[in-house]
Amino acid sequence: MIIQEPDTKGYYGPYGGAYIPEMLHRNVEELQANYLEIINDNGFQEDFINLLHNYVGRPTPLFPAKNLSSRFKTKIYLKREDLCHTGAHKLNNVVGQILLAKRLKKKHIIAETGAGQHGVATATVCALMGLRCTVFMGSKDIQRQQPNVLRMKMLGAEVIAATSGNQTLKDAINEAIRYWINHSDETHYVIGSTIGPHPYPDMVARFQSVISSEIRKQLLEKEGRETPDYVVACVGGGSNAAGAFYHFISDSQVKLIGVEAAGEGVGSSNTAATIAIGTEGIIHGCRTLLMQTPDGQTKEAHSISAGLDYPGIGPLHAYLHQSQRASYYAITDEEALNAAFDLALSEGIIPALESAHALALLPKIAFRPHDIVVVNLSGRGDKDLAIYQEYFSHDNHDK
Repeated sequence: MIIQEPDTKGYYGPYGGAYIPEMLHRNVEELQANYLEIINDNGFQEDFINLLHNYVGRPTPLFPAKNLSSRFKTKIYLKREDLCHTGAHKLNNVVGQILLAKRLKKKHIIAETGAGQHGVATATVCALMGLRCTVFMGSKDIQRQQPNVLRMKMLGAEVIAATSGNQTLKDAINEAIRYWINHSDETHYVIGSTIGPHPYPDMVARFQSVISSEIRKQLLEKEGRETPDYVVACVGGGSNAAGAFYHFISDSQVKLIGVEAAGEGVGSSNTAATIAIGTEGIIHGCRTLLMQTPDGQTKEAHSISAGLDYPGIGPLHAYLHQSQRASYYAITDEEALNAAFDLALSEGIIPALESAHALALLPKIAFRPHDIVVVNLSGRGDKDLAIYQEYFSHDNHDK
């Protein structure tokens, strides 16, 4: 039987667990012992649902993309997570984790961010709830995601640059974990994806599962059935895809497709296609698939999209791949850029580069005319305008 929740030790089949330094045991074990009781409490759920509705702006629309549907001769819906407050799905998880942190009496929130959306979401909720906020971000990502850096600072967050390694998401996570080790008593680390030691992959997936819960209800209203034929979502660490897949994992007739960043190509040295070329190992506190050298050193990832620029994959996705419950494809930088411009011109929606990877898969699948395809549009493209502008100037897309 395919599972959507891990066992009591945090494993999805062979993947997951908690591989952590001794100094973090107390904090992680505190979360393991309390998270399910807290998030299943009626008072917590009431607060969470209220904020999702009145602050995040849920439910987000399930938009019938008629022009795309006509082109690909099938029925395509876009789940509009880009319309969440702050512009991405990230806020769903952050609201849940910070409500949980407050119940654990934590006063300082730390987070890592790649594309900046998780950092903005964390800074936003910390401002709302009067908590100190520190965000770790790779120096390279700080340069390519300046709008989000400015937003975080305006919201009162301290942004600390990670200058080691490739200066991207992996390195920001490393710095956040180091800080957490040295400031564990009153600090909660809000991990932004379905990665990290148990219970983070499960906790993040549960908070993001509101996406698939809404899709079921919205499809019932629009199509008279709760299940689509396909759910497509981009995958870095895997939070938006986990949320979009969650309530369909046990429905074997629904095809689940995750889309990774191939970068300059799966066969190149500049890629982030973990499922395609990764092997089993441990990264950031869990056993999963990651890109590594034969002697176990983590390889640097590359993607034009900062949110997919990560050398690992969440253990839930590693398990869904291993069990063949989900299929995973890789999309290049160029294909994602083309798909972003295509959506802008076809439907009047400018997507995040992360989401554009999912959209770029559409021409590669032979859909049937009666299929219902849901693409999770995980974020909006404001943060990527500088990259789009560079692409404009190089390829004369404005002519």
